[in-house]
Amino acid sequence: MAILEVKNIEKKFHNTPVLKDISFSLEEGNALAIIGSSGSGKTTLLRCLNFLETPNSGKIIVKDDILFDSSNKNKVSESELRNRRLHFGMVFQSFNLFPQYTALENVMLAEELIAKENPDYKNNKAEITNQIRKHAEELLTMMGLSERINHYPHQLSGGQQQRVAIARALALKPDILCFDEPTSALDPELTGEVLKVIRSLAEQNTTMIIVTHEMAFARDVADKVIFMDDGVIVEQGTPDEVINNPKEERTKQFLMRYAEG
Repeated sequence: MAILEVKNIEKKFHNTPVLKDISFSLEEGNALAIIGSSGSGKTTLLRCLNFLETPNSGKIIVKDDILFDSSNKNKVSESELRNRRLHFGMVFQSFNLFPQYTALENVMLAEELIAKENPDYKNNKAEITNQIRKHAEELLTMMGLSERINHYPHQLSGGQQQRVAIARALALKPDILCFDEPTSALDPELTGEVLKVIRSLAEQNTTMIIVTHEMAFARDVADKVIFMDDGVIVEQGTPDEVINNPKEERTKQFLMRYAEG
């Protein structure tokens, strides 16, 4: 069953097309890897899915619920926009942790903010906070950071910060976990730490979209691969089809350049 359907998404910046007629689907429990050169539209696509950018046209459907339809011109409220974003957990390239909060507090924050909107929060604050804390501790332990929960971001390595960011993205139990080149800011050793976590999530059938430049990782972990170039999907299929046996000339040229690099 498709948990995500993206239909004919287009996005322009100052009349310059960045995404052109993007359509694909993602099955629940599968991992989708998006590959392509810099400027191909990969990050913009993720930002549109997370409603950090608004597409100019198209549809985004999650669990048969239409989250975005360009034909609907009604203005979306901030609360509705936030509810749409809850379907997606986002892990950015540069971690984006709050420096004034510990690892534990970074992971707890979003859940606490949502809990405070509950009418029963004031009467049950201690109990609710303890539940949120326990959940955050479990996530950080899963990330191998049980001994770092009270450390601030500046006290953590880049790989540790990214693992905190992954725990934070998982805290609200999103339908789809999104990674925007999660290892691009890391050295090879720390890259291995983060990729190991993502592999583990894939083994647990976490539904994921991973923008990556790690071709071997994409080939091993993804159920489906999309190759983008100049704002279009040039080719999509299994890792064997797209990475090992590409049909399109642009895909072949990209993989050849990547291998030579």
